[in-house]
Order: sequence, then C-alpha cells, then structure tokens
Amino acid sequence: MEPDDDERGAAPRRAYPPGTFRVGSIGGIDVLVRSSWIIVALMLSYLLGPQVDRVQPGLGGWKYVAGLAYAVLLYLTVLLHEMSHALMAKRYGLPVRWITLSFLGGMTTIDGEARNAGEQFKIAVVGPLTSIAVGLAALGLSTVVNGGLIGLAVDSIAFANLVIGVLNLIPGLPLDGGRVLQAAVWRTTGNPHRGTIVAAWAGRVVALIALCWPLGYGLVSGHAPDLIDYALAWVVGAFLWIGATSAIASVRIRSRLPALRARTLARRAIAVPEDLSVAEAVRRANEEGAGGIVLHTGDEHVSGLVSQAALTSTPPDRRPWQPISSVSRTMEDGLVLSADLTGEDLVRAITRTPATEYLLVETDGSVYGVLSTADVDEAFANGVLRDPGGTDDTREPRAL
Repeated sequence: MEPDDDERGAAPRRAYPPGTFRVGSIGGIDVLVRSSWIIVALMLSYLLGPQVDRVQPGLGGWKYVAGLAYAVLLYLTVLLHEMSHALMAKRYGLPVRWITLSFLGGMTTIDGEARNAGEQFKIAVVGPLTSIAVGLAALGLSTVVNGGLIGLAVDSIAFANLVIGVLNLIPGLPLDGGRVLQAAVWRTTGNPHRGTIVAAWAGRVVALIALCWPLGYGLVSGHAPDLIDYALAWVVGAFLWIGATSAIASVRIRSRLPALRARTLARRAIAVPEDLSVAEAVRRANEEGAGGIVLHTGDEHVSGLVSQAALTSTPPDRRPWQPISSVSRTMEDGLVLSADLTGEDLVRAITRTPATEYLLVETDGSVYGVLSTADVDEAFANGVLRDPGGTDDTREPRAL
C-alpha cells in the first residue's frame, strides 16, 4: 500500500527556538533574532551616544537614534558573516535551517555534517574571512570619508569586523577557529569525532583564558578591571565553556548513532479499515504478532497511523464500539520515513517532525513497518540493538 498524499494533511508550521522571532529570510534561509538582542542594541545606542555627540554636536536625543542605527548596521555585517557559512553549507548540499542573531553575535543552524574535512574547513573558515574582508573594506573606505557620523560608522564597522574575524579564528569550539582545528585533526587522523574532542577541549582552555582575562590584563597594564570587565569575561567564558562541553557530549552521542537502523528497529504492522473497531483491530494485530496498526481507505491507500498512547488510554469497555480511526493520526509528510534510514539521518528525520510513531516504507512506497520513538530511545539508551546483519525479518512481535 502507498501513503495517500491527499490524506496526509498539510505540513506542520515551523517551530522556532524559544525566545526568538523571525524578521525575514535571505535565499530561502529564515533569519531569527533573539529577544535579548533588543536589550543589547539599546545598550549600544546608549554607549555610543557620547561618541555621536562628539563628532556631531547638537543632535540632542537623536544621538541615541544614531547609535541604534549603528547597532543595526553592525548586526547586518554579522549577518553577512553567518550568510557566508550558510551559503557554503548549501553549496555542499547541507540544508540550512535558520540563522539566529543574538547579543553575542550570530549562529547558523545546519542540518547534517560535512562529508569530509575539506568541506568542514571551508564552511568554518569562510565566516571569519568574510568579517575580515568587510573590516578591510571599511578600513579602506575610512580613508576617503571625512569624519562625521558616516566616518564614525565606517571606523566602528572596520574595527568591529576585524576583531570579530580574528577572534573567531581562535582554535577552540564553539568558535569558527575550533571547527577549523576540528577539520585539521580530522584530516590528519581520519577521525571526525577525535577532531571534535580536540577542538572542544581547546575551547575549554580558551574559556578559562577568557575568565582570567580581566585579572591578567590588569596585572600587565596596571589598570584595575571594573565590575563590567569581570561580568563580560564571565559571560564570554561561560558561553565558550558551555559550547565546548556541549560539543563533547554531542560527539559521544553521535559516535553511537551509526548502530541505529530504522529497518531493524521497526515493528511489524497490519493495515485495517478506518471503520474497524478498536477491539477488532487490536485482536488482529495481536493474532499476527504486529506492534503497529495503519489505516487504509477503500482504495487501499494509507490514511492514518494508530497512536500507541491513545490506544492504551482507551478503556477496554469502549473498544468494541469505538472506531480505530479515533485513536490514529492523519498521515503527514514527516510521518512517512524510508526504512533504510540509519544513524544521524534517522535522528534528524524523527526530530524534524516530532511524533511517537512513524510509518516506514520501502523505495517503491510499500509499507515496511512502524517505527516507535520509544524503541529508538530504548535502543540508544541501552546500547543494545537487534542484529542488523542478518537477512531475516527482524521486526519484533509486540502485543497491543
């Protein structure tokens, strides 16, 4: 049986990370802004006000508006940095989910990983190089701009982008330089996971240096750091430490993912008419040792997938009178997966459309079985999977 496209329903609305809002899209890539950015933009406006007043006296309260305009301009150059990552990733066939601008800069969310060290290097290094190029261009433009508000903006953009470009080349995750280091270790050892571990530990070292920076700078310069210096160092250090630690945890998880195979985790499934009672559908499933139930219409097209949770919560005395369609979910594109999915591809597929069950199909569209996320979680947590090497049908009989 083939899933019925008309019965699947519309794709679910895209969910963005909490605390973000969409401001538009560039090249089909959504651009998100964290709410915290607004606070930082207002802070920059306040801090830049005196500088604006110095180069353009007499603006009054408009000097803060000029400062806010600079903050927006600065983040547009950060967006250029992130767009370069996104475009390079798309060039290598990696889907880009979105770009997020926050008070610490930006982040490009890419689905999937580079296939080799060369791709990883280019995706990582293009961002800092873009910032440095923007900084150098602004530096050149500053030689022909005669002061004023435009001169202040050009000088500030040149300085900020050169700093962003150079700092991002520091070899430690989650900075771009960490991904460059990761690519180098990957290229040398042939092991991408080892590259991540090395780059993440380097990131932890960088985080500790950032935390100690105010004290060290104070000892060298003779100027005692103030509370703002320590607060900024703590924010940056914490950001780097959390990012590096997250990378270590992620690589430990990803090293176990190749063992996950949709085909060997699948439950046998039976197809029943939509108007069949819950009791009769369960009886047929148990009789055939099936752990999943799919619904079909009169033309034999799959129209729904029974929810195990909804089925379990149905009282036994109601099952003979309740249609099986009442405990099913209408088919959507994200609920139909290839039975050949493995590893990270499988995890990304079920993460993209959260559900408790998925329909697995063969390349010709025929139903192979039902995949339960509970089975995936259990297999991953226990580290014990059914042997995928055999040719027998390994779908496990389960009672409903």
